Amino acid sequence: MTTVTTAGLSAAEAARRARDGRANTPVRGSSRTTATILRTTVFSFYNNVLFVIGIALLALGRYSDALVSVGLGIINAALAAVQELRARRALDRLQLLAREPVTVLRGDVEVDLSPAEVVEGDLLRVRGGTQVVVDGPLVEGAVEADEALLTGESDPVPKPVGATLLSGSAISSGEGWQRAEAVGPASHAGRLTLAARADTTDVTPLQWRIDLVVRLVILLVVLMSGAILAQALLDGSTVLRFVQTSAVLSGLVPYGLFFLIAVAYAVGGARIAGRGALVQQTNAVEAISRVDVVCTDKTGTLTSGNLGLVEVVAISDSPVRELLGTLARSVRSTNATTAALTGLPGRPVEPVDEVEFRSALRWSGLGLPVEAAPSASARRTLVLGAPSVVVDRLADDEVTVDLVRRESRARAERGFRVLVLASSSGPLRDAGGRPQLPRLRAEGLVVLGDELRPGVEETLAGLAADGVAVKVISGDDPVTVAALARRAGLVGAALGGAELAELTGEAFDDAVDATTVFGRVAPEQKEEIVAALRRRGHHVAMVGDGVNDARALKRAHVGVAMRSGSSVTRDVADIVLLDDSFATLPPARTEGRRIVAGVGSSMYLFLARVVTQMLVILTVTLLGLGFPYTPTQVGLTLFTVGLPTFFLTMWARPAPPSEDLLVSLARFVLPVGVLTAGFATAVYAYLFRLVSDGLSDGGSRGVAMWEQYTGLAADDPDFVTAAATLGGQSGLSVFVSTTAIVLILLLEPPHRVFTAWRPVSEDRRPTWLALGLFVAFVVVLVVPATRSYFGLTAPDPPVVYVSLVALVAWFVVLTLALRYRLLERAIGLTPPGRERAGTRTHHAG
Repeated sequence: MTTVTTAGLSAAEAARRARDGRANTPVRGSSRTTATILRTTVFSFYNNVLFVIGIALLALGRYSDALVSVGLGIINAALAAVQELRARRALDRLQLLAREPVTVLRGDVEVDLSPAEVVEGDLLRVRGGTQVVVDGPLVEGAVEADEALLTGESDPVPKPVGATLLSGSAISSGEGWQRAEAVGPASHAGRLTLAARADTTDVTPLQWRIDLVVRLVILLVVLMSGAILAQALLDGSTVLRFVQTSAVLSGLVPYGLFFLIAVAYAVGGARIAGRGALVQQTNAVEAISRVDVVCTDKTGTLTSGNLGLVEVVAISDSPVRELLGTLARSVRSTNATTAALTGLPGRPVEPVDEVEFRSALRWSGLGLPVEAAPSASARRTLVLGAPSVVVDRLADDEVTVDLVRRESRARAERGFRVLVLASSSGPLRDAGGRPQLPRLRAEGLVVLGDELRPGVEETLAGLAADGVAVKVISGDDPVTVAALARRAGLVGAALGGAELAELTGEAFDDAVDATTVFGRVAPEQKEEIVAALRRRGHHVAMVGDGVNDARALKRAHVGVAMRSGSSVTRDVADIVLLDDSFATLPPARTEGRRIVAGVGSSMYLFLARVVTQMLVILTVTLLGLGFPYTPTQVGLTLFTVGLPTFFLTMWARPAPPSEDLLVSLARFVLPVGVLTAGFATAVYAYLFRLVSDGLSDGGSRGVAMWEQYTGLAADDPDFVTAAATLGGQSGLSVFVSTTAIVLILLLEPPHRVFTAWRPVSEDRRPTWLALGLFVAFVVVLVVPATRSYFGLTAPDPPVVYVSLVALVAWFVVLTLALRYRLLERAIGLTPPGRERAGTRTHHAG
């Protein structure tokens, strides 16, 4: 046991330092508070407007109107709040350090304390198998530290007296005492934890586009609402009519898109989970679909972290394979090397002496009993070590020594780990009992290699075929990493961390873009590599398993962690590969593309509905024909738009994300919105005048029916206007709802008659959906209860005939407008000679 010659802090001094804030207190959560999250998600400006309208409608006894107006806003707010609270909890529980007690010297007494009770200046005992919880130098003893999770260095690092031990590393062997110099947030582990907890969630392109569209619609609705509500006040509208108008206008904002994308992400996450990946950040479903560069660590991601036996090269006439098998079965403490040799023939024996492998020695030795010696009792010591150490102690002739050097170098250049098996008749220690190599005789070479994870070669080949570049970033030697990359099928330039550190600005970005393999890279450099790729316009996924990968994972568009990796890496990752299989990435990318294509397709229906309703409201109001909608009538869009968009998203086929989605939306939505609103206004105006003129003539025909519909007496001054408005609204709702159903067939054409926008689809589910929605809408019109709920009249002949004639005319005109891009040609957007070029292919996405 290592003793310490310096006294530790007294209890009183330790308590004083703790009061001064110099204790190793865990890093506290720095993310947003619950109150802040609720204030920004639930009580946003738009939601507050909805809440005021909802309260007013409830006060006026319009409960169904209130539900339709406020319901979707509440659902969106709840989804956003739950998602943010869940993400915040995940970050707040993130801790790099374990909570097991540590041994601290207080005065002359060793005491066990929790890591949080350690203060600056304390002396801590460190020994094999324990975690380092503070930063500081080793003051007594000698240890080897496993810093793989922090730096990516796969081999233990020798730490003599004076060397700094970093918090978060682990002691692999040895024993000693460490002085605490940096504690809490100032320590290496504390800084890593703070960096990992930072909220760096990216807004995806689809989210950005939807937000842009919604903001634009909000601006237009605000401008339009100001004029319409001002006119309503001047005309002396009732409070109820004023509130209902406000509810309808606020309902024009397509916040259903946010709900749709939330549901689509959830469904996509469930599908991806079925393929072996857990989505922790919902928008990662989309982000993974856009990835064109995958950066990956080597150990634990491309490789399993285990060594595999590649080759045994015999140098002497001894049974080399049996010697290796006996050595592997006889050591007291196994490691990755001996585990790789246990498949060789041999038998376990009780050694008379053993020197365990340490990085400082770079060799291990085993003393065998006489009866277990290879072939002669004079050779009863076996040594397995690095060629650079063992070769210098070989007593063989020059030819044999040159053979060992040449064969070792050839295999090392291919990225393999080469060890020399040698034997001796001498002891493994000097007179003082310290390990020492005797004169040796070469027996053979052991060639080991990192085991590639199953399916890695096929996955990398598939990504390359799909246009996705893969870059390997590792803390290991560049030559070793490059050789492994070649085994996995990656070919490209290699660069070391030291060379990379000499580059700045454009030169750095150029080197990163052109290089495939990076070795001896520090954690900070991994983050810089990801940042450089992002500056070049790439969508980057970072795959890692260690704490040293955490910052790069957060900097990437998509952070991907292995389930077997560190808890910190899993907590900060957007996606966790549950079966540690790199092969899960392409299927996840495919599912992401399916969801993005579906949401993009659904936006056509959503925005066409918004533009149509806005133009109808403006036109009808300007004509002075009353207000064309009630909140419940707007609620019909749940059937004609809400349900179709959900199913179209779920049924979508994977497709590359469209970079010109907004342009394509404009080319579809504008002609659809303008033409649908034009025909809808004509239907409304015709029925409004038909009812108004019929009741104004003084005839009694139909008066009782309209009294029942409106709830007003025939002698009421508002009776004629209310009846005419209701008649116009019924015809308008029938026409607009039917056109929305037909739009499904234009987006997924079952026949070439509907191919004005897209080619014929092989999927017949949208067609059956459209038929089902039409039947459901007919039921709504026929059943008195549902018809009354939505504020509609019975499907009387004038309503049916006018709507049917308008529907046929609308379809013919719209087909011509879309097929020949009449609107674009009219305003000069389509260059001459390109009116028909690319129509089918462009609109397919």
